[in-house]
Amino acid sequence: MSSQASHGRELAAAFIPAEIEAPLDQKWVDAGYFTADAASTKEPFTIVLPPPNVTGVLHIGHALDQTLQDCLSRMKRMKGFEVLWLPGMDHAGIATQNVVEKQLGSQGKSRHDLGREAFVAKVWEWKAESGGAILDQMKRMGSGVDWTRERFTMDEGMSNAVVSIFKKMYDTGLIYRAERIINWCPRCLTALSDIEVEHSDDAGELVSIRYGEGDSAIIVATTRAETMLGDTAVAVHPEDERYKHLIGSTVEVPLVNRHISIVGDEHVDPAFGTGAVKVTPAHDVNDFEIGQRHNLATIVILDAEGRVIGTNTAFDGMDRADARKAVVEALRAEGRIVAEKRPYIHAVGHCSRCDTTIEPRLSKQWFVKVAPLAQASADAVRNGSVKIEPVALEPRYFEWVDNMHDWCISRQLWWGHRIPVWYGPAGEVVVVGPGESAPAGWTQDPDVLDTWFSSGQWAFSTMGWPDKSADLVKFYPTSVLVTGYDILFFWVVRMMMMSIFAMDGVPPFKTIMLHGLVRDQFGKKMSKSRGNVIDPIEFMDKYGADALRFTLARGANPGTDQALAEDWIGGSRNFATKLWNATRFAMMNGAHVNGDLPAFDSLNDIDRWILSRLNETVAEADSLLESYEFSRACELIYHFAWDDLCDWYLELSKETFASADKASSQRVLGHVLDQLMRLLHPVMPFITEELWCTLTGGESLVTAQWPVADKSQVDKQAEKVVASLQEVVTEVRRFRNDQGLKPSQKIPGRFSGNKDVVSYQSALRSLLKIETSDFTPSATLEIAGTTIELDLTGSIDVVAERARLEKDLATAQKDQKTAEVKLGNEGFMAKAPTEVVVEIRERLAKTTSEIERITAALAALK
Repeated sequence: MSSQASHGRELAAAFIPAEIEAPLDQKWVDAGYFTADAASTKEPFTIVLPPPNVTGVLHIGHALDQTLQDCLSRMKRMKGFEVLWLPGMDHAGIATQNVVEKQLGSQGKSRHDLGREAFVAKVWEWKAESGGAILDQMKRMGSGVDWTRERFTMDEGMSNAVVSIFKKMYDTGLIYRAERIINWCPRCLTALSDIEVEHSDDAGELVSIRYGEGDSAIIVATTRAETMLGDTAVAVHPEDERYKHLIGSTVEVPLVNRHISIVGDEHVDPAFGTGAVKVTPAHDVNDFEIGQRHNLATIVILDAEGRVIGTNTAFDGMDRADARKAVVEALRAEGRIVAEKRPYIHAVGHCSRCDTTIEPRLSKQWFVKVAPLAQASADAVRNGSVKIEPVALEPRYFEWVDNMHDWCISRQLWWGHRIPVWYGPAGEVVVVGPGESAPAGWTQDPDVLDTWFSSGQWAFSTMGWPDKSADLVKFYPTSVLVTGYDILFFWVVRMMMMSIFAMDGVPPFKTIMLHGLVRDQFGKKMSKSRGNVIDPIEFMDKYGADALRFTLARGANPGTDQALAEDWIGGSRNFATKLWNATRFAMMNGAHVNGDLPAFDSLNDIDRWILSRLNETVAEADSLLESYEFSRACELIYHFAWDDLCDWYLELSKETFASADKASSQRVLGHVLDQLMRLLHPVMPFITEELWCTLTGGESLVTAQWPVADKSQVDKQAEKVVASLQEVVTEVRRFRNDQGLKPSQKIPGRFSGNKDVVSYQSALRSLLKIETSDFTPSATLEIAGTTIELDLTGSIDVVAERARLEKDLATAQKDQKTAEVKLGNEGFMAKAPTEVVVEIRERLAKTTSEIERITAALAALK
């Protein structure tokens, strides 16, 4: 009786992902397999999902992230760990506010028409109706997260944590308010941190302007001519002989007729430009520092929207871009323009949300003093408390963390965690913590906190901090953070800083596993403008989630980018179909998992070989997955399943399954499929679950035991025997093909010599279409110590075939000689282009191989 019949289940004739994926995911969730137990005595394994934006939809980067995290989580759960994979979303301050403001704009309204309270209510309403689509899309991936612990950075518990840590950091002097030059977006009307600014090389202009007259004149160059309206000094290097005599004197700023000082400052590079720089302390971060050192005035000449203000000139009210042109024209009219360079390519900062050019702006904002936090974050990696995989990316981590500026955390938005600071009538300041109340009549700071301030607390705030919850005790610190190297600086460093501070020096994770970006098949970055974006939902609809997951994992080498093409996803779907068909064939031939495996020594060479290969694969794949070598692990499992199991074992065993002596092989095949499905389950959860449950009658692979290699079942002698069989099959098939024989065409033949091979001649005859009969051999092959004599009479004209082969041999030998002569000619080699030499060498290698093949074929023919 077949295994299918014994378990009352049968596999469908064809693998159709859509028919199994949603029901299986629901089965797993309903059974509570992904719900972690904080009271468990099992060793914990914890991953927190990098929280996607509430505005987001699943893109291919998310798909890669979640595939790798799910792979680790499923494997560890099968290994007996208490696994918590915690999901959630980020409130995404600027992005979410922009979405809702656009909706209001389409109705002719702004947030100011609604007022703060009503607008925030509107955002919550949008979140309930449209936000969080990405979490539902995660379920399509089969992501085994603990949905009972889903968190949102604005929910009550996390908001409580945000206020608590703000107060704690303020009380310890790590949060302060000051006027500083910050990155300002004139479109979003908010401050931005350095990591929210994207730099690109833009084409602008470099204008050289003459300040003053005669011997006291000085020339400065700028890419932002409009800012000269706010200049309060010209700076030169104190040791620059060209300008030493001018230090301490004044010069008049054109157009505004203001006299400003010429100061000596070591910040100035004498070799750059003219060696003199205009100083606008209110609109440039370096100029601000010079201003602080020399006690210079700060004149703000641009408002929040980037319009000129307060200069008492015709430029007031102009947009900064229009003012730039107008100022240059006015200076040109006065004969002040000494030189102009267009285009001038230089790095320009842009808002990462709306791409507007950033304006450095003097503003009173809240900051985190990062020096001690960054130092602790660097020390945690340097002392080995936290490992970065791959190690090659450690320098990038240190480059960022060792050179951080104080972090501007206030944002001029309405959606987000409002800063818990209240101001009294006489300028008093108090931070109001959870459960506390502000004094009557005091007003709260209108700004909200940077989104990264709350998401930086994700590893501990999601588990109940500041309370010492059961989850926090059991699951913190997390085991591994799996994320793209592109947000190493954005999120990872901030998590390190916030967690080490809040959790008394304990870092948020033991390992940071960094993967690369997913690019198109040509290695280009995916973008809508290029039209090369791969939509994971579209390809899951077309090929199934398992195919997408396997393709992504198979391309994931630690820290390096990977290419992705639709054809490759199609190839993974073919792999899934191959597994389905192989399991269906196996079950139709009685493969099962009932009872113990037969004694290893009692098995035939082919059964011992597949068990040997299985155990070698299990051992190596386990080691690779534990080392985050997903690509190599998937490649290994793929070749075991496709090559060893499907192409060789099943083919070599067909005769056995058709015989009366098949019981041992049926049990061996059942065991191999059982173990293979367990091994492949973390990467391809849906198909393996369906196949395994049908084959074994088991409840679920999610909670099944991870395969463990049995070294006693590694048999090098059996591997040697099967290697000989494989060589015979491969070479005889090649010979048949060379003779033009159809694959189905039977020919007489016999085997002698290697006893290991000859003992399996029944299987070989079936595979190679070789019949038993009396004949006089017309061809003889010597392969792996085995003599294979064949009768080709009636199948081919041996004389004509020899003549054809001899003609082909002569042509190949002539081509070989020509290539050798050219490569041996020093004059030719000295002049020939590299690509021509490479082509000739490739031709020589090809013809040499062809000569060997034809010579062997001639030797075989009698």
